[in-house]
Amino acid sequence: MGCGTCSTTKKGCGNSNIYGTVGCNKLNTYDWLSDIEMPDNFTPFDIVEIRFKGSRKEFYRNTNKIELCSGDAVVTESEMGHDIGHVSLTGELVKLQLKKARITEDSPQIKKIYRIASEGDIVKYNEYKEKEAATLEKARTIALEQKLEMKLSDIEFQGDGKKVIFFYTAEDRVDFRELIKRYATEFKTRIEMRQISYREEASRLGGIGSCGRELCCSTWFTDFKVVNISAAKHQNLSINMLKLSGQCGRLKCCLNYELDTYLEAINDFPSIEKIILKTKIGTASLQKVDILKKMTWFSYSDNQGEWIPVKLNKVKEVLEKNKNGIFPETLVERPMGAEVQSKTAYKVDDMLEDSKIDRLENKNRQKQKNRNTNNSQPNNNNQRNKRHNNKNRNRRDKNRN
Repeated sequence: MGCGTCSTTKKGCGNSNIYGTVGCNKLNTYDWLSDIEMPDNFTPFDIVEIRFKGSRKEFYRNTNKIELCSGDAVVTESEMGHDIGHVSLTGELVKLQLKKARITEDSPQIKKIYRIASEGDIVKYNEYKEKEAATLEKARTIALEQKLEMKLSDIEFQGDGKKVIFFYTAEDRVDFRELIKRYATEFKTRIEMRQISYREEASRLGGIGSCGRELCCSTWFTDFKVVNISAAKHQNLSINMLKLSGQCGRLKCCLNYELDTYLEAINDFPSIEKIILKTKIGTASLQKVDILKKMTWFSYSDNQGEWIPVKLNKVKEVLEKNKNGIFPETLVERPMGAEVQSKTAYKVDDMLEDSKIDRLENKNRQKQKNRNTNNSQPNNNNQRNKRHNNKNRNRRDKNRN
């Protein structure tokens, strides 16, 4: 099976599932400066972005001037021992990533890169990665015995196995001092508990969204912004939390993608929440709005089943006339000389006519009826011809006699 992200066929790209995802380019940053030749006296930027399991990224200083490329496995400095990660970005674009993360170039939290990982380092790294599933299962069992209100979502071994990071989610503060003692006794290593949000949990675990594609937070999205229910209201979405919530149980991040476009389009609409248009044949109230198409639907108070489509420009025109005390005859435009109708409307029943279950059966019956009629016409003509031939034959026989 090929890689799910770079479309490599047959055996795949060779990097699949290195970062715990279905593809090889999880959270990659496109280096658009890679094809640009730098001056001869140019000094490359010495800070490199390193990616670890899940969505964790950190910055390290290349003090040994090692020539690195994206995807290289490197041995990095750690608080205790060393860790193994993969290069995700090098060069001048790392400066922008530092600025985005609000980290200065001389920050003391930037550790250094030791060397490129050897084959022995990779083998040892993979051995610890294979233990993660069994270790996580044991850790969850111990947490249940302690009756702690927390959920262990993921686990990450350090490259040399001297430390294990447990990622968990919890609503309130958790006292896990006794839990850490149990973990240290069971796993014989240093334990670190790290609390993450529900969005970060979904990012680490991954999955398929309602759109049919891999979760944005698991592939390219890293900036988790607050999503309010007002974003759904501005886009005229039905307030159904089952449909608006993602796998993390929070509002979907994609509700913010087109929000600015909708807010800009809403500015063209009147600021009145409930628009009422007055005409000579009655008062029409707003029923539905299509913000991007700038279309509105109105219905008269005495007939709520008829929806009249009116463009936004027409709505503004009628509102301006109503302010000046002028009332148009109707909301529907009609040609000159046409009779004034009480209402010419777009009925809701007409909208639902094409959605009936038996509409295809009725069409098939009509086609079959027409086909039978056409087939019966030649038979009738043949019968007439036979009768005509028989009459002619009888006349010839009489003449002979």
